[in-house]
Amino acid sequence: MPGLSVRLLGQLAITRNGVPMALPASRKLRALLAYLALAPHPVGRSRLCELLWDVPNDPRGELRWCLSKLRGALDTPDQRRVRTQDDTVALDLGGCLVDALEISHAATHGIDTLDAERLRALAELFAGDFLDGLEFERNPHFNSWLIGQRRRFRSVHAAVLERLVASLPTDCDEATAHLDRWVELAPFDGRAHTTLLASLARRGEITAAEKHLAVAAQLFQSEDLDFAPLRTAWRVIRDQQSSASPRPQPACLSTASQLGATLDLGPLDSGPLEPSHTSLAVMPFIEESGLRGGLADGLTHDIITRLAKLRDFFVIARGSVFALADKGIAPEEAGRRLKVDYVATGTVRSMAGRLIVSVELVEVRTARIVWAETFERRPDDIFAVLDDVGDSIVSSISVEVETVERNRALLKAPNSLNAWEAYHRGLWHMYRFTQAENETARHFFARALQLDPTFARAYAGLSFTHWQNAFQRWGDRDRESALAFESAGQSLLVDDHNPAAHWAMGRALWLRGEQEGSLGELEQAVKLSPNFALGHYALSFVHSQSGDPKAAISSSDHSRHLSPFDPLLFGMLGARAMSHVRLGQFEEAAVWALKAAARPNAHAIILAIAAHCLALAGRLDEARGFAAAIRKTLPDYRADDFIGTFRFEPDAEALFRQGARRIGLG
Repeated sequence: MPGLSVRLLGQLAITRNGVPMALPASRKLRALLAYLALAPHPVGRSRLCELLWDVPNDPRGELRWCLSKLRGALDTPDQRRVRTQDDTVALDLGGCLVDALEISHAATHGIDTLDAERLRALAELFAGDFLDGLEFERNPHFNSWLIGQRRRFRSVHAAVLERLVASLPTDCDEATAHLDRWVELAPFDGRAHTTLLASLARRGEITAAEKHLAVAAQLFQSEDLDFAPLRTAWRVIRDQQSSASPRPQPACLSTASQLGATLDLGPLDSGPLEPSHTSLAVMPFIEESGLRGGLADGLTHDIITRLAKLRDFFVIARGSVFALADKGIAPEEAGRRLKVDYVATGTVRSMAGRLIVSVELVEVRTARIVWAETFERRPDDIFAVLDDVGDSIVSSISVEVETVERNRALLKAPNSLNAWEAYHRGLWHMYRFTQAENETARHFFARALQLDPTFARAYAGLSFTHWQNAFQRWGDRDRESALAFESAGQSLLVDDHNPAAHWAMGRALWLRGEQEGSLGELEQAVKLSPNFALGHYALSFVHSQSGDPKAAISSSDHSRHLSPFDPLLFGMLGARAMSHVRLGQFEEAAVWALKAAARPNAHAIILAIAAHCLALAGRLDEARGFAAAIRKTLPDYRADDFIGTFRFEPDAEALFRQGARRIGLG
């Protein structure tokens, strides 16, 4: 057991080898310890003074006093835990047991991945609220932070209890105790009530279940919440219980999983599944003062609008999230009431000629922070700055949600996937960029469309697999081009306002040699959603060959700004490289081509771009190295194969043929 332990959940306490360490009766000291313990980086002294002291005579003097007392409690002769460097302060708590850090680490790596023993250990750490009993009257900055941490740890506590209930034998005493606590912590979480009702029904306590239902109805109605789904869930539970066979349920199967894990249970037969699109709520951002309004409200509204235009997932309307915020409902609780999968929150601060926007994206069910970032800009043109920050936030949220959903779908049995999950499983395979993986992706997109024939993005994904078959020569180019065009057309018929549908059609038209139509569709994609990174990349791709090379460079840069870790990043870089060739800037082309080829999923065509660009730049040894790498898998690869892949204008074709001759590919 670690020699030093710090308890932040409940009343703050420090013990060394099991012996309590005395601390002065100072609220500021306790607040400082907690803030530094959770801070991911060293904190400036001025920030700490601003956070904890309103208008004292000597804030830095008081800070020095607090730090001296912390050293007395935490440091030992052979280890300094209170670290000061320049004007910053940090705590080194390595090797210590800090309950809040243990909980945060588990939430970051996923509560769903933990076994029952680890979940029990985490549940025991929750001895109370974060910094229970510690309150400040005139410190709005610290109070805002404190309230946020309490909300976060309550949400994690509920997630731990939910998972623990699912991991234990059904209706054992321990599971029942955890279930009662879960309902207490999350009184508006439909999953908690549904699981409790089912547990009572299985034990034959129908009267107790009916009484609980009546109390829950009063609770929901007092907050103007829709109680109908919970009432419907109870009817399903009661009917199933009355007609249940004597076969025992598997001990580890949770009630939530038996009932579909949500209140919107849907049909219980084995027919087609609902698409179950992921949902998101963007809660109103908060100004530095702790209040709403001004820049924060404007930025929130802009982010909601842009996310909705992407049509990647369901986005809760502005009116709903602002109404909940006006009632003082915390973001995590709002997420449960709105029954969304993710909640985004943020703060806006202006200080010393800088605008600082901090954002967090939280998975509601597990209370896991899946993405957090701070954007710092100089507000020379405040509207341009907000536009730029909004771009980054929207694109990052979209990418992070897609990544989480892809990884989750990958872990599920293929025959258990709903349409949304099958689509994301298809994306995972599609981005491997091999012929076998592309065929697997096509299968999953087709499965998604069997389950939901109105899924526009699944049609777009299907079109992309046919496009790859044509582009990579993995199949008959004319046939695959026709199938890519047909699938893109279906996507447009389903949802003409979906940017992915126009993106798919733009690429399909490029395959058919219809450049004007291709550019028109791609421009419509980015007009519908200016944050659609793949639309900007596709514009760069088409312009890089026979359109405007300067426009191609601009679109390439913008697509990378919107999605800096995109699976198609190699294509964005490769398009920029080809544009530089057309401008006669061969050394620049070589630089960008090398960046493209360095991407881990870069395929043979990207290596060919690098070989040709390096040859034109006179870097012949490097170019021949790429040519040799290509011919390991494609022994007969020639310049005609490279030229035939693209649709270069005559001058560009002549340049690339010149490069090919220099390295023996001509």
